[in-house]
Amino acid sequence: MSRQTTTAQKPSSNWLALKKRFPLAPSTSDLSKSDTPPPKKKRKTWHESERASEVSFVRGTDAASARSITPTPSIAADDEDHGGESKSVLRKMIAGELKYSPTHQQPGKYLALDCEMVGVGPEGLESSLARVSIVNFYGHVLLDVFVRQRERVVDYRTQFSGIRPSDMIDATPFPEVQKIVSDLLKDRILVGHALHNDLKVLFLSHPRQQTRDTQVYAHKHALVKTKRAALRNLVQQELGVAIQAGEHSSVTDARATMAVYRLHRKEWEKGQRPDGHPHTKTKTKATKRKRAASEPGEAPSTSTSQVSVTREFPGGGRKGVSSGLSTVVKRKETAVKTEKWWTKLG
Repeated sequence: MSRQTTTAQKPSSNWLALKKRFPLAPSTSDLSKSDTPPPKKKRKTWHESERASEVSFVRGTDAASARSITPTPSIAADDEDHGGESKSVLRKMIAGELKYSPTHQQPGKYLALDCEMVGVGPEGLESSLARVSIVNFYGHVLLDVFVRQRERVVDYRTQFSGIRPSDMIDATPFPEVQKIVSDLLKDRILVGHALHNDLKVLFLSHPRQQTRDTQVYAHKHALVKTKRAALRNLVQQELGVAIQAGEHSSVTDARATMAVYRLHRKEWEKGQRPDGHPHTKTKTKATKRKRAASEPGEAPSTSTSQVSVTREFPGGGRKGVSSGLSTVVKRKETAVKTEKWWTKLG
C-alpha cells in the first residue's frame, strides 16, 4: 500500500500520442510579464465641473495655442452682472476708458445730458449756462461745448464747475448751442440727474414720458431715502466710483448718470412702451364698439323694435368721434299715421 501511494502513475501511451499531435497552450504561470496583454482602457466619463473648466475657443483657432489660454476668472461677487450690465464695464465708461466702434458712436435712442453753470447777476447768485455735454447710451460724447456768456460773470465757481475765464475765448453763442441740443433731444429719451435744473438754464422743455431722471427714479424705487439724492452719492452707492471729488466735469457726470440708468434700466422701464410712452389701459367694450362704428362701410346701429333712433353729429363730426357738441337724438314717426282731427274744427 505504501509503495502504490508514493509511486507516481505514468501517463498512458495514448495520452503521450495525443500530446505530441495537439500541443497544449502554455499556462498563465509560464507567461512572462512582458507577454501580458495591456488592460482595456476605461471610457472616460465627463463630469459637469470638468466640462466647465475646459477652455473654449473660437472656430478656426489653433488647438495647441488655445490650450495655452488661461480660463477667464469668474467675476467677483461685487462685480456681478445687474440687469444685463457689467459693473466693471460701466466703471470704465465713467472713467472714459472704453473704445467705441462706429456703431456705438451713433446718437441712438437714449441720451444723457449734464450742464455746468457760472454765477451772474448781483453777487453771482443767478446761474448761467457755461458748458453742455451730451453722451449716448454707450458713453460716447456727442456734444461738449462751452457757452459764451451774455452777461458779466461774477463767479465762475471753478471749484465746482471747472469753468475758467480762458474757456470763454472761443465759446459758442447760446442760441446756437440751444438749437443743437434741441435737435439732438428731439424724439429721444433724455437721461439726467435733476434734469429740471439743466433744462431751465437751456430754456428748453422735454416730454415727461420721454424723460428719465435718476434722482426721481432712485427715490421712487427705494434706492435712496431722500428725494434729492446727490449724483456723487448715488454713483458711489451703486457702482463704487467716486466722482466730483474736486472740479466737476459735465462729461463725467453725464456718463455716470447713464451708467446708473443702464444698471437699473430693465426695472425702471417696466410699464413703458418702446417709444418711451407709458402703456395705456386695455380698451373697454364701449370704446371698441365706437371704433367699429367709425370705420367706413359700417352699417348704422339699429335701435329697439319699438323706437327707431337716428343720430346726427352737428359740426361735421364723424361717427364715433366727438365734435365738441352734444349728440342730437330724434325719434322717427311711427308707421301708423293718425288723422289730424284739429284741422277740421270750425
